[in-house]
Amino acid sequence: MKTLKAGLKVGLQTTWTLGKIIFPITLIVTILSHTPVMDWLTRILSPLMGYIGLTGEAAIPLVLGNVLNLYAAIGAILTMDLTVKEVFILAVMLSFSHNLFVESAVAKQVGVKIWIVLVVRIGLALFSAWLINVTWQGGGEQAKYGLVPSSSGQETVSGFGAIVYQGIESALLGIFQLALIVIPIMVFIQIMKDLRWLEVFSRWMSPFTKVLGIRENTSTTLAAGLVFGLAYGAGVMIQAVKEDGVRKKDVYLVMIFLVACHAVVEDTLLFAPLGIPLWPLLLIRLITAILLTITVAFIWNRIEKKEANKEETEEIKGTG
Repeated sequence: MKTLKAGLKVGLQTTWTLGKIIFPITLIVTILSHTPVMDWLTRILSPLMGYIGLTGEAAIPLVLGNVLNLYAAIGAILTMDLTVKEVFILAVMLSFSHNLFVESAVAKQVGVKIWIVLVVRIGLALFSAWLINVTWQGGGEQAKYGLVPSSSGQETVSGFGAIVYQGIESALLGIFQLALIVIPIMVFIQIMKDLRWLEVFSRWMSPFTKVLGIRENTSTTLAAGLVFGLAYGAGVMIQAVKEDGVRKKDVYLVMIFLVACHAVVEDTLLFAPLGIPLWPLLLIRLITAILLTITVAFIWNRIEKKEANKEETEEIKGTG
């Protein structure tokens, strides 16, 4: 009973911490999406689309996906006449970079600077799109979408009051959905801690965390983020920083991995209506996240080593 209470308390605290971020951002973005701001962003991005193999029209799902969420982006793609290559490029870009406002703010709660999150996510999206465009010579045939989008029957909202209501409804629903996952995760983690299962789990994950150059006490965060999403991974990380003394370096490395690759099941399956092969999409995200994290860890270690050697040399000179 004590374990359940402790887990429930932590789960509620984490939901409250993240909810304070999600609610205002979702409300503001929903209101902005019904203003000329969205059209303005689309017009700005249109001239850049040719460099990554996309038409000006393709800027619409990119803006919707990054400002709102993947559901809005996929709904927009399904209304367009695009080639298989264009749809795949959009899917890869959106898998790396989506829901930027909420997820960047959530990452900041863990202590990761927002500009790093934005550079990693937008950088990966643009680089992957350019690489696919220059290396893949096929995919010129018309895309055939496999399923009907679930958002196709949504009504158009008009009037400021109705828009604000929609924003509040979306925000509260988002927080409720967050709570439904975060609270059970936190209760389960508390049970794992009390029964010492967490130590076993960390040992199982240790080969993977060693490859990434991070410590075992980040394994639960990695698993939560990979399966459930960035917000849930951040929720677990907030608690891990408090209780397990996770190093700042490990916080950054884990979050760099998760901003590149999170919610691998849900996010990948969301692209099923587009009729594209899902395995390549998943593997691109996973391999990119692993290679990026290993590279950052390697560079970070080299810098730390140089600084340590410099300090050691200065100490020797001082004593000499």
